Amino acid sequence: MAMYRSPRQFDGDPFTDLLFNALLSFTFLFLIALIFFNPPAKTGTITPKADFLITVTWEENRPDDIDTWLQGPQGDLVWFKHPQAALMHLDRDDRGMANESLLIDGRTVTNPLNQEVITIRGRPPGEYVVNLHYYKSETQRPVPVTVYLAEVNPVLKVLHYATLTLERVGEEKTAVRFTIAPSGEVVDINTLTKSIVELGKL
Repeated sequence: MAMYRSPRQFDGDPFTDLLFNALLSFTFLFLIALIFFNPPAKTGTITPKADFLITVTWEENRPDDIDTWLQGPQGDLVWFKHPQAALMHLDRDDRGMANESLLIDGRTVTNPLNQEVITIRGRPPGEYVVNLHYYKSETQRPVPVTVYLAEVNPVLKVLHYATLTLERVGEEKTAVRFTIAPSGEVVDINTLTKSIVELGKL
């Protein structure tokens, strides 16, 4: 014979219910706080660290050393012996294949890329001159060099792209000249020749 039970006999302990609800509330608040502390990543979003980017590239695995020089509006020079001036920075000085190998677990790993990078972190008005200098050669052959100038802030915009050939050691060529107006806009881009390498030796 079945025994009748009052519905109240199945009720939980009030203290246990209170504890469970408090734990549930704490967990919910913790998850909300976690969302605010770690917002979802935005795919494809890049925070620029520069306003302008100058990239100089030559043939991979080529042992020849090409140097990039930049002269700013006040006559300041950026090159491998003076990698920073005003808001201009030589972020990478490439010496051909020198110091491009690393021994890992008894195996030699080599970076074949030949590339120098200069950034301008701001928009000081005036003219900027980018020159290439054939500093040292292991092959004694001409070197085609590609120069890429881009405005990267607020959006990427290619301003100049060209390939020049340096024929011999010691040769200097003007890759590109550009002017930043007081408004911050680039108003003139040209390749008129101007020597600046000798100024760095004074």
